[in-house]
Amino acid sequence: MGTPQTALPITNEYGFYEIRMESIGGLGANLSGKIMGELGALYLGYNSSNFASYGSEKKGTPVKSFIRWCDPSQEIRFNSPVEKPHLLGLFHERLAGKVPVMAGVDANSIVVVNTELGPDEMRDRLKMHAGTLVCVDALNISIEAKTRVNMVMLGAMAKASGFIPLETLKQVVIDTIGERYPRALAGNLEGLERGYAETQSKAFEDDGKYPYQEYTEVKREWGYDNAPIGGANPHFGSMINNDMTATREGFIPVFKKEACINCGMCDTACPDMVYQFVKGEYRGKPSMVNLGPDYHHCKGCLRCVEVCPTDALTVGLEREHEDTMWDVHVRNQDLIVDKMEFEDAGVSGWVDSESIYNKLD
Repeated sequence: MGTPQTALPITNEYGFYEIRMESIGGLGANLSGKIMGELGALYLGYNSSNFASYGSEKKGTPVKSFIRWCDPSQEIRFNSPVEKPHLLGLFHERLAGKVPVMAGVDANSIVVVNTELGPDEMRDRLKMHAGTLVCVDALNISIEAKTRVNMVMLGAMAKASGFIPLETLKQVVIDTIGERYPRALAGNLEGLERGYAETQSKAFEDDGKYPYQEYTEVKREWGYDNAPIGGANPHFGSMINNDMTATREGFIPVFKKEACINCGMCDTACPDMVYQFVKGEYRGKPSMVNLGPDYHHCKGCLRCVEVCPTDALTVGLEREHEDTMWDVHVRNQDLIVDKMEFEDAGVSGWVDSESIYNKLD
């Protein structure tokens, strides 16, 4: 057995350095976990294991990835989730809600978050007990570098760890996804570099402000021994109370009412019935009139922008329209309740329209 390039800075009682990634389907955490697994085993000289946990394999659903590293002289016989991570990556700040992403985080943990906020404000949002909090604006960097959030997060996590060499991480990306997607390699490497360089960090002591959150397994009301006969599924593939905003990757369709000719092409192309049409009048004749989009259900696929014949729908950076987008937001006309509590994240089964993203030069 070889000698690791760098000794692990900290291990738990079992001799493992443990990493957990909390994400939303579509942001690349599963791939990131595989890259970290290969990095440890093939490039840094550790024994390494990696596996992911996810549900319906749809964009928008919660995803977890677990990585363990240890000395090459030790075998890894654990295949359970990482309960107390030394390094935790949160790929979307919207996860800081009903999903217990901070479980097991203590004073020895380093938490890397994709957010535009600073460490103090983000700590309050996460209700972080203690540890080191590292913030990186991975979404904005990924847009500018024409890469994905996961590349930026990998760079930031390497920097936060204090011992993962950036050049070695870049080599893993070159040797793996670089060969499969050579046109994306330059952007991916830039994302790694900027994630590594553009972080804010702050250590928080156990000051009693927020309690420690124990890790508990998620349990459902129904299981293999008590589910109704016939295979009924109470968790639908697409639900009206799913908030799709967390699945967007920085872009939204911007609606200009004055340019809309109510042709309905956006409604035809939209996989989630975002556009709200009602009976009305257009050019003096009875018509179905487009009131605008319901941004709660918009996942940012931008197919509507592609098909719009009048530029009534254009691509916009969500961050630049945060103060105005909800002014044109129209609540789904099929909702029959006055108030609804939306889920923090919801399934989103459509692949983004790559042709639109390629035009954003």
